Amino acid sequence: MIRRARAILACERAASAAEFALVLPILGLLLLGTIDAGRLMWEMNKAEKATQMGVRYAIVSDPVATIVDNDFVGSDNIPGGDKVSVALFDNAVCTSAACDVTGTTKATGDIDTDAFDAIVAWMQKFDPTIAAEDVTVTYRNVGLGYAGNPTGPDVSPLTTIEVGNRTFTPLILFGAATLNLPPAKASLTLEDGDCSSTDECGASN
Repeated sequence: MIRRARAILACERAASAAEFALVLPILGLLLLGTIDAGRLMWEMNKAEKATQMGVRYAIVSDPVATIVDNDFVGSDNIPGGDKVSVALFDNAVCTSAACDVTGTTKATGDIDTDAFDAIVAWMQKFDPTIAAEDVTVTYRNVGLGYAGNPTGPDVSPLTTIEVGNRTFTPLILFGAATLNLPPAKASLTLEDGDCSSTDECGASN
């Protein structure tokens, strides 16, 4: 009996199986981690490309913030040819609900929802998971343009499209938690934008 017990304890025929059983969970985690890294880069790249395409669309179409269409000569008595000061109009931050305008201009912070929806629809061609509430469109006055411009808006703002509120669910955590992704954004100067308020970008231009 003792001899048999010693023989069983000395047997190494199942050693490989035991070692494999110990290593298998680590290999599984490494495999899931590699897949997660690829998925994460894919999701971030989709959002980045969507913002790039969205801002390219935004700068050649109707502005979301109607303040960009404003006739500053008529509404704020700025002499034609003068730059619109940052104090008068600094920026407009637009979500799917409204535009928040910073500056002392008499114009309102109205939003062109059709223009906003058109940008989102274009971005969704590159990332279908983007929702309207994830998108922010910002117009910032950087000193380009001039009051009374007859061929475009009086202000040629730096236009930024940002996608936020994005999460990622790693496979390695088996759905137990999600990660918040950093916002994706892209910016271009609006120098070729349309005017949605009038055909000539302002009544007095």
